[in-house]
Amino acid sequence: MKLSVLDQSPIRMGGTPRDAVLATIELAQLADKLGYTRYWLAEHHNTRTLASPTPEILIPALAAATTRIRVGSGGVMLSHYSPLKVAESFRMLETLHPGRIDLGLGRAPGSDRYTAIALQPGPVGPPLESYPNQVNDLLNYMDGELPEDHPYHGITAMPSGPTSPETWLLASSMGSATVAAQLGLPLSWAHFITQDGPAIVARYRETFQPSQWLDSPLVNIGISATCAETTEEARKLGLSRHLMRLRRDQGQPYDGVPAPELALEGEFSQQELAYMAQQQERAIEGDPDVVKREILELAARYEVDEVIVLTITHRYEDRKRSYELLSEAFDLESQS
Repeated sequence: MKLSVLDQSPIRMGGTPRDAVLATIELAQLADKLGYTRYWLAEHHNTRTLASPTPEILIPALAAATTRIRVGSGGVMLSHYSPLKVAESFRMLETLHPGRIDLGLGRAPGSDRYTAIALQPGPVGPPLESYPNQVNDLLNYMDGELPEDHPYHGITAMPSGPTSPETWLLASSMGSATVAAQLGLPLSWAHFITQDGPAIVARYRETFQPSQWLDSPLVNIGISATCAETTEEARKLGLSRHLMRLRRDQGQPYDGVPAPELALEGEFSQQELAYMAQQQERAIEGDPDVVKREILELAARYEVDEVIVLTITHRYEDRKRSYELLSEAFDLESQS
Protein backbone atom coordinates (compact mmCIF):
# COMPACT_ATOMS: atom_id res chain seq x y z
CA MET A 1 0.00 0.00 0.00
CA LYS A 2 1.28 3.44 -0.97
CA LEU A 3 0.46 6.43 1.22
CA SER A 4 0.56 10.06 0.12
CA VAL A 5 -0.26 13.42 1.70
CA LEU A 6 -2.85 16.07 0.84
CA ASP A 7 -2.08 19.37 2.55
CA GLN A 8 -4.43 22.35 2.71
CA SER A 9 -1.93 24.36 4.81
CA PRO A 10 -4.33 24.80 7.75
CA ILE A 11 -3.87 27.92 9.87
CA ARG A 12 -4.20 27.17 13.56
CA MET A 13 -6.22 29.53 15.73
CA GLY A 14 -3.66 31.80 17.34
CA GLY A 15 -1.15 31.16 14.55
CA THR A 16 -0.42 32.97 11.31
CA PRO A 17 -0.62 32.08 7.61
CA ARG A 18 3.19 32.16 7.49
CA ASP A 19 3.29 29.58 10.28
CA ALA A 20 0.99 27.37 8.19
CA VAL A 21 3.12 27.64 5.05
CA LEU A 22 6.34 26.94 6.94
CA ALA A 23 4.64 23.93 8.56
CA THR A 24 3.74 22.67 5.09
CA ILE A 25 7.37 22.81 3.99
CA GLU A 26 8.53 21.06 7.15
CA LEU A 27 5.83 18.40 6.85
CA ALA A 28 6.80 17.74 3.23
CA GLN A 29 10.38 17.14 4.34
CA LEU A 30 9.14 14.71 6.98
CA ALA A 31 6.88 12.90 4.49
CA ASP A 32 9.86 12.59 2.14
CA LYS A 33 11.94 10.96 4.86
CA LEU A 34 9.11 8.69 6.02
CA GLY A 35 8.54 7.18 2.57
CA TYR A 36 5.30 8.79 1.42
CA THR A 37 4.76 8.65 -2.35
CA ARG A 38 3.30 12.10 -3.14
CA TYR A 39 2.73 15.42 -1.47
CA TRP A 40 -0.19 17.32 -2.99
CA LEU A 41 -1.12 20.92 -2.25
CA ALA A 42 -4.75 22.05 -2.35
CA GLU A 43 -6.14 25.26 -3.82
CA HIS A 44 -8.54 27.26 -1.65
CA HIS A 45 -9.37 30.95 -1.90
CA ASN A 46 -10.63 33.62 0.49
CA THR A 47 -10.59 31.49 3.62
CA ARG A 48 -9.21 32.41 7.01
CA THR A 49 -8.40 28.83 7.93
CA LEU A 50 -6.41 27.57 4.92
CA ALA A 51 -3.27 29.22 3.50
CA SER A 52 -3.29 27.40 0.17
CA PRO A 53 -4.47 29.53 -2.79
CA THR A 54 -1.50 28.96 -5.14
CA PRO A 55 -0.08 25.42 -5.22
CA GLU A 56 1.96 26.25 -8.33
CA ILE A 57 4.02 28.73 -6.26
CA LEU A 58 4.51 26.51 -3.22
CA ILE A 59 5.35 23.35 -5.20
CA PRO A 60 8.89 24.46 -6.16
CA ALA A 61 9.68 25.33 -2.55
CA LEU A 62 8.66 21.83 -1.48
CA ALA A 63 10.43 20.11 -4.36
CA ALA A 64 13.65 22.00 -3.58
CA ALA A 65 13.39 21.07 0.11
CA THR A 66 12.90 17.32 -0.58
CA THR A 67 14.72 14.65 -2.55
CA ARG A 68 12.49 11.79 -3.68
CA ILE A 69 8.81 12.41 -2.96
CA ARG A 70 6.60 13.51 -5.87
CA VAL A 71 5.19 17.02 -5.36
CA GLY A 72 2.12 18.45 -7.03
CA SER A 73 -1.27 20.07 -6.94
CA GLY A 74 -4.37 18.54 -5.50
CA GLY A 75 -5.39 20.44 -7.40
CA VAL A 76 -5.34 23.42 -9.75
CA MET A 77 -8.92 24.63 -10.27
CA LEU A 78 -8.83 24.99 -14.04
CA SER A 79 -12.02 27.03 -14.32
CA HIS A 80 -10.10 30.07 -13.05
CA TYR A 81 -7.19 29.94 -15.49
CA SER A 82 -5.97 29.78 -19.04
CA PRO A 83 -4.94 26.20 -19.91
CA LEU A 84 -1.82 27.57 -21.62
CA LYS A 85 -0.71 29.45 -18.52
CA VAL A 86 -1.19 26.37 -16.32
CA ALA A 87 0.72 24.30 -18.88
CA GLU A 88 3.60 26.80 -18.87
CA SER A 89 3.75 26.86 -15.07
CA PHE A 90 3.92 23.08 -14.79
CA ARG A 91 6.35 22.70 -17.68
CA MET A 92 8.67 25.01 -15.76
CA LEU A 93 8.19 22.95 -12.60
CA GLU A 94 8.93 19.76 -14.53
CA THR A 95 12.07 21.37 -15.97
CA LEU A 96 13.30 22.28 -12.51
CA HIS A 97 12.41 18.91 -10.96
CA PRO A 98 12.08 16.33 -13.76
CA GLY A 99 10.14 13.18 -12.92
CA ARG A 100 8.82 14.50 -9.60
CA ILE A 101 5.94 16.83 -10.53
CA ASP A 102 2.22 15.97 -10.46
CA LEU A 103 -0.53 18.13 -11.93
CA GLY A 104 -3.86 17.42 -10.28
CA LEU A 105 -6.72 19.24 -12.00
CA GLY A 106 -10.17 20.04 -10.65
CA ARG A 107 -13.22 21.88 -11.90
CA ALA A 108 -14.68 22.97 -8.53
CA PRO A 109 -14.17 26.66 -7.68
CA GLY A 110 -12.32 26.06 -4.39
CA SER A 111 -14.01 29.20 -3.11
CA ASP A 112 -17.31 30.94 -2.56
CA ARG A 113 -19.32 32.22 -5.52
CA TYR A 114 -18.19 35.85 -5.28
CA THR A 115 -14.53 34.91 -4.98
CA ALA A 116 -14.89 32.66 -8.01
CA ILE A 117 -16.22 35.63 -9.97
CA ALA A 118 -13.32 37.80 -8.79
CA LEU A 119 -10.87 35.14 -9.99
CA GLN A 120 -12.27 35.11 -13.51
CA PRO A 121 -9.94 36.57 -16.15
CA GLY A 122 -12.82 38.47 -17.77
CA PRO A 123 -16.46 39.36 -17.19
CA VAL A 124 -17.59 35.82 -17.99
CA GLY A 125 -15.73 32.66 -17.01
CA PRO A 126 -15.60 29.49 -19.10
CA PRO A 127 -18.80 27.40 -18.96
CA LEU A 128 -18.66 24.17 -16.96
CA GLU A 129 -19.16 22.06 -20.07
CA SER A 130 -15.89 23.41 -21.53
CA TYR A 131 -13.84 21.65 -18.83
CA PRO A 132 -12.98 18.53 -20.91
CA ASN A 133 -11.72 20.74 -23.74
CA GLN A 134 -9.71 22.84 -21.30
CA VAL A 135 -8.03 19.72 -19.93
CA ASN A 136 -7.34 18.37 -23.40
CA ASP A 137 -5.87 21.68 -24.55
CA LEU A 138 -3.66 21.90 -21.46
CA LEU A 139 -2.23 18.42 -22.05
CA ASN A 140 -1.60 19.15 -25.72
CA TYR A 141 0.08 22.47 -24.90
CA MET A 142 2.48 20.61 -22.59
CA ASP A 143 3.27 18.01 -25.23
CA GLY A 144 3.28 20.41 -28.20
CA GLU A 145 0.65 18.43 -30.08
CA LEU A 146 -2.38 20.65 -30.68
CA PRO A 147 -4.19 19.32 -33.79
CA GLU A 148 -3.82 21.20 -37.06
CA ASP A 149 -7.45 22.35 -37.06
CA HIS A 150 -7.12 23.85 -33.57
CA PRO A 151 -7.19 27.68 -33.57
CA TYR A 152 -4.01 27.71 -31.46
CA HIS A 153 -2.14 25.03 -33.40
CA GLY A 154 1.60 25.61 -33.21
CA ILE A 155 1.60 26.98 -29.66
CA THR A 156 3.72 24.96 -27.24
CA ALA A 157 4.09 25.48 -23.52
CA MET A 158 7.69 26.26 -22.71
CA PRO A 159 10.17 25.23 -21.50
CA SER A 160 9.74 21.98 -23.44
CA GLY A 161 11.52 18.82 -22.38
CA PRO A 162 11.61 15.02 -22.57
CA THR A 163 9.26 14.47 -19.61
CA SER A 164 5.90 15.91 -18.60
CA PRO A 165 4.14 16.26 -15.24
CA GLU A 166 1.98 13.29 -14.30
CA THR A 167 -1.57 14.61 -14.74
CA TRP A 168 -4.52 13.46 -12.62
CA LEU A 169 -8.16 14.51 -12.62
CA LEU A 170 -9.68 15.13 -9.21
CA ALA A 171 -13.28 14.04 -8.75
CA SER A 172 -16.04 13.98 -6.17
CA SER A 173 -18.87 13.37 -8.66
CA MET A 174 -19.72 11.27 -11.69
CA GLY A 175 -19.08 14.25 -13.99
CA SER A 176 -15.35 14.58 -13.38
CA ALA A 177 -14.88 10.81 -13.20
CA THR A 178 -16.53 10.53 -16.61
CA VAL A 179 -14.16 13.13 -18.06
CA ALA A 180 -11.17 11.21 -16.67
CA ALA A 181 -12.42 8.02 -18.34
CA GLN A 182 -13.11 9.73 -21.65
CA LEU A 183 -9.71 11.43 -21.80
CA GLY A 184 -7.80 8.40 -20.54
CA LEU A 185 -6.37 10.04 -17.42
CA PRO A 186 -5.70 8.87 -13.85
CA LEU A 187 -8.52 9.53 -11.37
CA SER A 188 -8.12 10.78 -7.80
CA TRP A 189 -11.40 10.28 -5.96
CA ALA A 190 -12.10 12.62 -3.00
CA HIS A 191 -13.62 10.13 -0.58
CA PHE A 192 -13.31 12.68 2.22
CA ILE A 193 -15.88 14.78 0.32
CA THR A 194 -18.15 12.09 -1.15
CA GLN A 195 -18.37 8.60 0.31
CA ASP A 196 -20.46 6.93 -2.42
CA GLY A 197 -17.46 6.61 -4.68
CA PRO A 198 -16.92 2.85 -5.24
CA ALA A 199 -19.71 2.58 -7.83
CA ILE A 200 -18.49 5.71 -9.64
CA VAL A 201 -14.88 4.52 -9.61
CA ALA A 202 -16.03 1.16 -10.98
CA ARG A 203 -17.86 3.00 -13.76
CA TYR A 204 -14.67 4.95 -14.53
CA ARG A 205 -12.80 1.68 -14.97
CA GLU A 206 -15.53 0.18 -17.16
CA THR A 207 -15.66 3.18 -19.51
CA PHE A 208 -11.95 4.07 -19.52
CA GLN A 209 -10.56 4.83 -22.97
CA PRO A 210 -6.79 4.26 -23.34
CA SER A 211 -4.89 7.37 -24.38
CA GLN A 212 -1.40 8.58 -25.18
CA TRP A 213 -1.10 9.44 -21.49
CA LEU A 214 -2.35 6.23 -19.90
CA ASP A 215 -2.92 2.66 -21.14
CA SER A 216 -5.25 1.41 -18.39
CA PRO A 217 -7.30 2.86 -15.50
CA LEU A 218 -5.39 4.26 -12.54
CA VAL A 219 -7.07 5.40 -9.32
CA ASN A 220 -6.13 6.70 -5.90
CA ILE A 221 -8.44 7.98 -3.17
CA GLY A 222 -8.23 10.93 -0.80
CA ILE A 223 -9.34 10.37 2.77
CA SER A 224 -9.50 12.29 6.04
CA ALA A 225 -7.58 10.47 8.78
CA THR A 226 -6.16 11.26 12.20
CA CYS A 227 -3.88 8.83 13.98
CA ALA A 228 -2.74 9.09 17.60
CA GLU A 229 -1.37 6.81 20.31
CA THR A 230 -4.94 6.00 21.39
CA THR A 231 -8.27 6.05 19.60
CA GLU A 232 -9.69 8.35 22.27
CA GLU A 233 -6.95 10.91 21.62
CA ALA A 234 -7.37 10.67 17.85
CA ARG A 235 -11.11 11.29 18.05
CA LYS A 236 -10.48 14.26 20.31
CA LEU A 237 -7.96 15.74 17.85
CA GLY A 238 -10.40 15.26 14.99
CA LEU A 239 -12.96 17.50 16.70
CA SER A 240 -10.94 20.53 15.56
CA ARG A 241 -11.67 19.82 11.90
CA HIS A 242 -15.29 18.92 12.49
CA LEU A 243 -15.97 22.12 14.45
CA MET A 244 -14.11 24.17 11.85
CA ARG A 245 -16.32 22.75 9.09
CA LEU A 246 -19.47 23.31 11.13
CA ARG A 247 -18.78 27.00 11.66
CA ARG A 248 -17.71 27.43 8.03
CA ASP A 249 -20.92 25.89 6.75
CA GLN A 250 -22.89 28.10 9.14
CA GLY A 251 -21.23 31.19 7.67
CA GLN A 252 -19.38 31.85 10.93
CA PRO A 253 -15.82 30.67 10.15
CA TYR A 254 -13.14 30.75 12.79
CA ASP A 255 -9.88 32.63 12.31
CA GLY A 256 -7.97 29.37 12.16
CA VAL A 257 -8.39 25.74 13.15
CA PRO A 258 -9.89 25.71 16.66
CA ALA A 259 -8.55 23.75 19.60
CA PRO A 260 -10.51 20.55 20.32
CA GLU A 261 -11.39 21.92 23.75
CA LEU A 262 -13.78 24.35 22.06
CA ALA A 263 -15.78 21.37 20.84
CA LEU A 264 -15.55 19.52 24.14
CA GLU A 265 -16.52 22.49 26.31
CA GLY A 266 -18.91 24.36 24.01
CA GLU A 267 -22.70 24.27 24.02
CA PHE A 268 -24.26 22.96 20.83
CA SER A 269 -27.74 22.27 19.51
CA GLN A 270 -28.82 18.74 18.70
CA GLN A 271 -28.53 19.61 15.01
CA GLU A 272 -24.97 20.84 15.44
CA LEU A 273 -24.00 17.76 17.44
CA ALA A 274 -25.50 15.55 14.74
CA TYR A 275 -23.50 17.41 12.08
CA MET A 276 -20.20 16.89 13.91
CA ALA A 277 -21.06 13.25 14.57
CA GLN A 278 -21.67 12.77 10.85
CA GLN A 279 -18.31 14.33 10.05
CA GLN A 280 -16.65 12.05 12.58
CA GLU A 281 -18.22 8.99 10.95
CA ARG A 282 -16.83 10.04 7.56
CA ALA A 283 -13.30 10.37 8.90
CA ILE A 284 -10.89 7.66 9.97
CA GLU A 285 -9.73 8.32 13.52
CA GLY A 286 -7.96 5.96 15.86
CA ASP A 287 -4.77 4.37 17.07
CA PRO A 288 -2.36 2.94 14.45
CA ASP A 289 -4.01 -0.48 14.33
CA VAL A 290 -7.50 0.97 13.93
CA VAL A 291 -6.47 3.48 11.26
CA LYS A 292 -4.47 0.91 9.29
CA ARG A 293 -7.35 -1.56 9.32
CA GLU A 294 -9.90 1.03 8.18
CA ILE A 295 -7.63 2.39 5.44
CA LEU A 296 -7.01 -1.12 4.09
CA GLU A 297 -10.75 -1.88 4.17
CA LEU A 298 -11.49 1.33 2.29
CA ALA A 299 -8.74 0.69 -0.24
CA ALA A 300 -10.17 -2.77 -0.86
CA ARG A 301 -13.64 -1.31 -1.49
CA TYR A 302 -12.17 1.01 -4.13
CA GLU A 303 -9.64 -1.57 -5.36
CA VAL A 304 -6.74 0.88 -5.09
CA ASP A 305 -3.19 0.59 -3.83
CA GLU A 306 -2.66 4.28 -3.03
CA VAL A 307 -4.40 6.45 -0.45
CA ILE A 308 -3.83 10.19 -0.07
CA VAL A 309 -4.27 11.27 3.54
CA LEU A 310 -5.58 14.66 4.66
CA THR A 311 -4.96 15.39 8.34
CA ILE A 312 -5.99 18.64 10.03
CA THR A 313 -5.33 19.24 13.72
CA HIS A 314 -5.08 22.35 15.86
CA ARG A 315 -1.46 21.73 16.80
CA TYR A 316 1.11 21.06 14.11
CA GLU A 317 2.87 18.56 16.39
CA ASP A 318 -0.24 16.36 16.44
CA ARG A 319 -0.52 16.42 12.64
CA LYS A 320 3.16 15.53 12.31
CA ARG A 321 2.82 12.68 14.80
CA SER A 322 -0.22 11.33 12.95
CA TYR A 323 1.78 10.95 9.74
CA GLU A 324 4.68 9.40 11.65
CA LEU A 325 2.41 6.78 13.22
CA LEU A 326 0.83 5.99 9.84
CA SER A 327 4.22 5.47 8.22
CA GLU A 328 5.20 3.08 11.02
CA ALA A 329 1.91 1.18 10.80
CA PHE A 330 2.30 0.65 7.05
CA ASP A 331 6.06 0.00 7.19
CA LEU A 332 6.83 2.71 4.64
CA GLU A 333 10.38 2.75 3.35
CA SER A 334 11.90 5.58 5.36
CA GLN A 335 15.29 7.13 4.77
CA SER A 336 17.73 8.30 7.40
